[in-house]
Amino acid sequence: MFTSFSTALSALGAHSTAVDVVANNLANLNTAGFKASALSFFDLVSESFGQGDTQIGFGVARPVTMRQFTQGAIQASNGPLDAAIQGDGFLIVRTQADGLLYTRGGRLTVDRDGNLLTGKGEQIQGWAERDGVLSASGPIGPIVVPVGTIRPPRATTSFSFDMNLNAAATAGPPPDTFTTSIQVYDSLGTPVVATINLTKSTTANSWDYSISVPDGDVTAPVTPVTGTLTFDANGKLTAPSVTDPQPTLPVTGLITGADPMNLTWNLYAGATPRVTQFAATSAVAANSQDGNPASQLTQVRLADGGKVVAIYSNGQQQVVGQLAMASIRNPESLVAVGDNNFQLSARSALPAIGEPNTGSRGSVLGGALESSTVDIAREFTNLIVLQRGYQANTRVVTTVDEMSQETINLKR
Repeated sequence: MFTSFSTALSALGAHSTAVDVVANNLANLNTAGFKASALSFFDLVSESFGQGDTQIGFGVARPVTMRQFTQGAIQASNGPLDAAIQGDGFLIVRTQADGLLYTRGGRLTVDRDGNLLTGKGEQIQGWAERDGVLSASGPIGPIVVPVGTIRPPRATTSFSFDMNLNAAATAGPPPDTFTTSIQVYDSLGTPVVATINLTKSTTANSWDYSISVPDGDVTAPVTPVTGTLTFDANGKLTAPSVTDPQPTLPVTGLITGADPMNLTWNLYAGATPRVTQFAATSAVAANSQDGNPASQLTQVRLADGGKVVAIYSNGQQQVVGQLAMASIRNPESLVAVGDNNFQLSARSALPAIGEPNTGSRGSVLGGALESSTVDIAREFTNLIVLQRGYQANTRVVTTVDEMSQETINLKR
């Protein structure tokens, strides 16, 4: 009978621990990336009587808690650097003590030096751009974005127009004409306007062209480049052909002191002509050029796949970093160390590190967060059951106490 005291007390302790676990789960109901813990109860060794056909247990052991690494719901967020993991895997962080930890929390930020950090200041690990090259084949390290830097300009070398020339145009006199222009950039990032003048030729299905730049942009006038565009009966460009040299205008003596330019008019996209001649109004549908002015970094955001993208004031975007992910075969063996981080235990498998969406690793979604896996309805149900279990075992204690008093009173 007196064993019942210790048996009931073990149950009170176990249920108290279980309530603590439920309380922690509920406390982290809104913690991004949090994984709820599940409880497992185990009985203590039993005592046998007689021939072993009677066994009396010694109660219940402290419950074992295990993290349940199930997938949390993915929710869109307003943070440009927020990351949600869909599937297996962890982001890798390096602490100030130079230790590696693993996390599913995705609220990231950039400090004044450009280091990509967690909300608690640990460095996110991955691969950063080096000398204009981003490679994920080397060892992982901190990701540093070029905060406050100016991106140098790039001189234009080619431009293109997707346009139609009116097949109903006449050679005059005066001949029908069409003019279009595009802004290109020299090696200092100064804009220069390149103009194309097209005149309907007296030869059927052909237009004469002239490419020029304004005299005010150069120290001496640049001789325009001229030629003829020829179309077949179906309005398809036939000359210059895709294998012919494309029209190129050399520009020298820029008043800015920039390097000379060679502006090539690309008439084809692969093997498809960009210029057509149909019976429709002459017009440009699209244009492009490969230069850009000097620009400053305006924003850093996280794209899908864990790519860190720098956005510049001229609208250009450049991938400057790649998040690394770790796959751990038995994540339930990890030890929680707070701040949404986990560390390896003696039972943990070695992490396999690589890019998202490779080697059984999950994907990383930018501009989103993984919700906590805590189910409030299930936790409330567990709380009620544990409360009833605790109350039942307190009744055991009081009952055994009453029985003990009755036994003592037998001596009187």
